[in-house]
Amino acid sequence: MAIPKYHEFMLPLLNLAESQQELNFRDAVNRLAAQFQLSEAELKERLPSGQQAIVDNRVGWAKTYLVKAGLLQSTGRGTFKITPQGIDFLKTAPPAIDVSALQSFSKFTDFYGRGSSEEAGIPNTTSQLDLESTPEESIESGYHKIRSALELELLQKIKNCSPQFFENLVVELLLKMGYGGSRKDAGQAIGRSGDGGIDGIIKEDRLGLDSVYVQAKRWDGTTVGRPEIQKFAGALQMHRARKGVFITTSRFSDEAQDYTSRIDSKIVLIDGVELMQLLVDHNIGVATEKVYELKRIDSDYFVED
Repeated sequence: MAIPKYHEFMLPLLNLAESQQELNFRDAVNRLAAQFQLSEAELKERLPSGQQAIVDNRVGWAKTYLVKAGLLQSTGRGTFKITPQGIDFLKTAPPAIDVSALQSFSKFTDFYGRGSSEEAGIPNTTSQLDLESTPEESIESGYHKIRSALELELLQKIKNCSPQFFENLVVELLLKMGYGGSRKDAGQAIGRSGDGGIDGIIKEDRLGLDSVYVQAKRWDGTTVGRPEIQKFAGALQMHRARKGVFITTSRFSDEAQDYTSRIDSKIVLIDGVELMQLLVDHNIGVATEKVYELKRIDSDYFVED
């Protein structure tokens, strides 16, 4: 089954704590995972940032919301237990617990920001994303939407540029990724050969122990097929080269990708989608607009000698 949403963990988590014994967070996660019959693959799924397991994040926020509502209380580092208010709430036999249910508790509404937003004249609205996603998931979802829009805009900008500009951009990217010696060396290499389907040659490392041959195609809507890759592979053989990178603003056909997997030469195919991801990752053609820092409590700071 799919990993439950964070609010779907709330009632089962509160039920686990009903015994009034202190619970360890890791033990609670394991018991909930068994209760929901989560697979090993689901337990290993991580947030897009890769920083935390999704199940840990969702159970963690279920616990946080229950603590803020006064139904659970933290008792130490990574431990918690149910409160008298939590016991009384379970006696009402709630069918489920979600943000709407918790808003009946004043402590929770103070935490959730309802009071401050109303005082500021801002209406309090709870979107479906708020109800089903943890704050980290909401932030990362928004980030990826913004990034996807940026990559699409960047791709269109590049398609409107000249072939020479695109070739220079490719060199800049390879240098940022750690290939080549200096920008001057790479500039001399690009376009120097001009034959046999080779657009440029760049050093694989700063010492120049090996060379990588580059083909850069600024195409719009045209799929790069097997014939183009065969031509590039033939050019590599002519130069007695073993490694090549074929970069395009378009995409590669299935036949082209299959061909590269069956030949002796090592040819890496980078299509428009991956190219935009690499450009953004290495800050080429884009600039940082805002930076948000997510911080947590440094538990070690509060350890007294």
